[in-house]
Amino acid sequence: MRTDIDPRSLIGRKAFDRNGAKIGTIDEVYLDDATGVPEWAAVRTGLFGRDAFVPLEPSELVGDALRVPFERSLIKGAPDFGVGRHLSPEQELQLYHHYGLDVALPSDVQRDFGRLAGED
Repeated sequence: MRTDIDPRSLIGRKAFDRNGAKIGTIDEVYLDDATGVPEWAAVRTGLFGRDAFVPLEPSELVGDALRVPFERSLIKGAPDFGVGRHLSPEQELQLYHHYGLDVALPSDVQRDFGRLAGED
């Protein structure tokens, strides 16, 4: 997705999966702490549904909507961290893994995960 888009302009847009099925409406946009680039969108998945986090890269804007290149079922099954709070590096890592995306983590986060796994 283009990085020059004002993240506030994404709020309220409809989001669709790779097949064109409606996922919901974008409630919030989360920026990368280091770069300030929009990284995740929280999409309200129904009237009484929850928000599902979707990656803004490799998603794309098509007209007035966000096209997320994943199946609706995968998106609806994404980890639920609630909205309105900061995403921790660990939560972001869970989301990247859920979507099968590669991510380069800061060395201190990698070290922490190594320790948790018993690697030093």
